[in-house]
Amino acid sequence: MTAPQQAVTVLGLGQMGAALAAALLDRGHPTTVWNRTPDKAAPLVERGARAAATPQEAIAASPLVIACVLDQYALHTVVDPVADALRGRTLVNLTSGSPEQAREAVAWAGSLGAGYLDGAIMTTPPGVGDPAMMFLYSGSQEVFDTHRPTLAALGDPLYLGTDPGLASLYDAALLGLMWSTMTGWLHGTALVGAEGTPAAAYTPVAIRWLTAVAGFLTRYASQVDAGRYPGDDATVDVQIAAIGHLIHAAQDRGIDNALPELLRTLMEKAGAAGHGQDSYAALIEVLRPAPGGPAA
Repeated sequence: MTAPQQAVTVLGLGQMGAALAAALLDRGHPTTVWNRTPDKAAPLVERGARAAATPQEAIAASPLVIACVLDQYALHTVVDPVADALRGRTLVNLTSGSPEQAREAVAWAGSLGAGYLDGAIMTTPPGVGDPAMMFLYSGSQEVFDTHRPTLAALGDPLYLGTDPGLASLYDAALLGLMWSTMTGWLHGTALVGAEGTPAAAYTPVAIRWLTAVAGFLTRYASQVDAGRYPGDDATVDVQIAAIGHLIHAAQDRGIDNALPELLRTLMEKAGAAGHGQDSYAALIEVLRPAPGGPAA
């Protein structure tokens, strides 16, 4: 005999919300769904979900409520009129928002007598349910530990800490990393493509290079934390010279150079601040706010 899977409610059935509900159903969780447009629930009902007529009915159906709606305003529009229904339940908020909104939300949920966990989904809808895909959570350790087995149905649940704003902050930082990496790859693809190399031929070499770059990040992390940047691999001055070759090659082939020009500007700024003989990690000093700035 196996214990029955925990019942879960999913509020919001856009592409991501529907994928969350489908993953829960696939792993045997009794799943109640609600959406402002009821027709979106039909495919999930065919797979065994129960459609609730109102948010209150949906929340009352399960001890764990997962929300994935357009934004925090939409969440409060749905939940505030029936907030009393959350008492004694747990809300896992996978709606995109800011760290400040997450910190406000945990206080709001606490005032209602509800558990709260903030989260961020680090995949697109087709990746939901894949154990290799990260789902980030922050807030109550007790709430996370209690519901971790259920959250594992969605992807790999990573707990970041008790500050409820951490999941949102990591989400923004990781998206920035993704966009920078993908745009760098596209710039390189355009560059080699100007000489007739297809993206499919360039990309395996690029991916192998990114594996090496991951090693640089691991080494540089300790330098950033220590505030010391020994230039024993390659200095900022060397990188400035190297990026000049990239810019010239791309310019000669009509490739937009906005990204490498931005990077060169940051390198030159670091060099002017006295970091020319330091490692590339020293650029953190020009990216961080100045003492007494807004973050301080």
